Amino acid sequence: MNHISEIRTIGVPVTDQDRALEFYTEKLGFDLLMDAPLPQFGGRWIVVAPAGSGGSSGSIALVPAKEGIPAGVDTGIRMGSPDAKTAHQHFVDSGVDTDDLLEWPGVPPMFSLHDPDGNRLYVSQA
Repeated sequence: MNHISEIRTIGVPVTDQDRALEFYTEKLGFDLLMDAPLPQFGGRWIVVAPAGSGGSSGSIALVPAKEGIPAGVDTGIRMGSPDAKTAHQHFVDSGVDTDDLLEWPGVPPMFSLHDPDGNRLYVSQA
């Protein structure tokens, strides 16, 4: 029997939850789905997701970094874009730490970007 039906939320460690929330909502254009105090967790439970998705395609929890859960990691998160080349230029123009656009024959265009803590996320053409 399969007891797991989906991947819902991936935690990304951040050193400043307010700064991270601003980046993910204002620079990446994500929606804020939840921002609840969670003192036993050392901060708040903040969940963001691609605009308009309601989290149905997955979401990111901006969790407080701490010993054993450092910020500045390669998250492995791959996000889709209908036009990776245009998205890349938008993020470059917006001042987001963005790596080069990779375009190879037969492979969707893709690039990576970094949040203010240096966490790496990937964008590829959907």
